[in-house]
Amino acid sequence: MSPGFFGFGGFGRDSRSGRAATPTSGRRRSPDISTEELLRRIRRIEISTRKLVTEGLAGAYLSTFKGQGMEFSEVREYDPGDDIRSVDWNVTSRTGSLHVKKFVEERELTVLFLLDVSRSFAFGSGGRFKRDAAAEASAALAFSAIRSGDRVGAILFTDRPEIRLPARKGRRHGLRVLRDLLYFEPEGRGTDIAAAAALLNRAVRRRATVFLVSDFVGDPPERWKRPLRVAARRHDLVAIRVSDPREREMPDVGLLTLEDAETGALIRVDTSDRRVRTAFRRRSRQVREEAARALRDIGVDIVEVAAGESPEAPLRRFFHRRARRRR
Repeated sequence: MSPGFFGFGGFGRDSRSGRAATPTSGRRRSPDISTEELLRRIRRIEISTRKLVTEGLAGAYLSTFKGQGMEFSEVREYDPGDDIRSVDWNVTSRTGSLHVKKFVEERELTVLFLLDVSRSFAFGSGGRFKRDAAAEASAALAFSAIRSGDRVGAILFTDRPEIRLPARKGRRHGLRVLRDLLYFEPEGRGTDIAAAAALLNRAVRRRATVFLVSDFVGDPPERWKRPLRVAARRHDLVAIRVSDPREREMPDVGLLTLEDAETGALIRVDTSDRRVRTAFRRRSRQVREEAARALRDIGVDIVEVAAGESPEAPLRRFFHRRARRRR
């Protein structure tokens, strides 16, 4: 079987009937989606993520992602119990009395999303696409960041960087990021994480919290491991891996012709053959383990998000791991 097939792209036509496959097939979203449909999707995700944020996700985010250091606030007279190391000796010598420098935590962060919008995200076996799952997880994090006063930006990419949204504050900007993730029709089909990481490394000099949202499909670790290692040294890098249950286990539904969404390659598969299903399952596990191993090697946390499921549980587990590690 071809690598394209094991890249888990969108399915093509059912060879038994010749009819276009159901939404399970992962057909690409139509570029002429109506404004009403777009607003409905954005509103649905905003409402669902708002509940997550107000029920404590924002608090977990705030405690997990600290500011980038301390910034000077003022000089005041020394009070008993103040740390002697904070004494401002220049002011003290001028005034003749002890004065100390006061610092406050620099809370504001820059949060960036590296968003994979390749064709493999137009796949879903439960009535919802991986792109929807990516949007919901990203929205939960973005609105948590906005609620905490942080700036949010994004780089959308396929096999090339597609669009860059500068980091800004506010709900309106968060909705812009969500809209583009749901609706933006990219020029590329495939996935090039290395190119997106290279753009991040060139364009973003100041340390940021970066969420790489991808399915890590069709792009082997040996291509992106090195540039991601550089990015992880400069930034707090977290991987959000989006998947679908049908990418791990092939159902027994007879003879099918499948199309890889990223390459367009076609392959005829007899899913009733147990050996085919076993090979699929093993290859799927191998691809996932190789990507996870590479991410762990460069010190990147992984959050697993499944299409058709709420991102609340995996995000809370991630925040809990971070808090436990800090303690």
